[in-house]
Amino acid sequence: MSSSCAPKSIGPDGVPSLVYYPDDRPGISRRRHGRGFTYRGSDGTTIARGAERKRLERYQSEFFGQLRDVFAGQQGVQIVGDRFVFSSEVLFAPGQALLSVAGQDQIASVAATLRSLADEIPDTIDWVLRVDGHTDDVPLSGQGQFRDNWELSQARALSVVRYMTDFLGFPPQRLSANGFAEYQPIMSGTSPEARAANRRIELKFTER
Repeated sequence: MSSSCAPKSIGPDGVPSLVYYPDDRPGISRRRHGRGFTYRGSDGTTIARGAERKRLERYQSEFFGQLRDVFAGQQGVQIVGDRFVFSSEVLFAPGQALLSVAGQDQIASVAATLRSLADEIPDTIDWVLRVDGHTDDVPLSGQGQFRDNWELSQARALSVVRYMTDFLGFPPQRLSANGFAEYQPIMSGTSPEARAANRRIELKFTER
């Protein structure tokens, strides 16, 4: 099937739901479904995405390996599974969503590390850096800037994303801001230690 195939339909957001693009490998085209891609050979058969996932995993490993070196020995910063985790206290004042000066420095280091790696990532890998905000289970009074932990977690994630785009020049199409309030804890219980662990910003380098 030709890589110049015309779109078959247009989605409600104006994005073609089926359109072919030339791929950077001979005889391969990529087909867009909404905002994602599948890959086809010259005979029209779909190519498994396993190879692309393995390539992404290699870049994930390199990214987190470099971050591990940058933040080695620093309290409040750790790698948990496939996520890079900042304690909220490293980035924000209590109850606030504005990045502190120290927090800006931390995020700038992350952006510089990913920027140095991004040029090596093939265009066929549609990657994104997810920025996920999480809080502890202590409810907000509702009288302050944020009505509840949903708003606080979302505002903190968005604060990181906006700093990366507005001040560091990071491409916005490669970022995603998400808030989960207190509903995805990494430590159970109501002890000060558990609550401190659950107040965090997670970064995940993944497929869109």
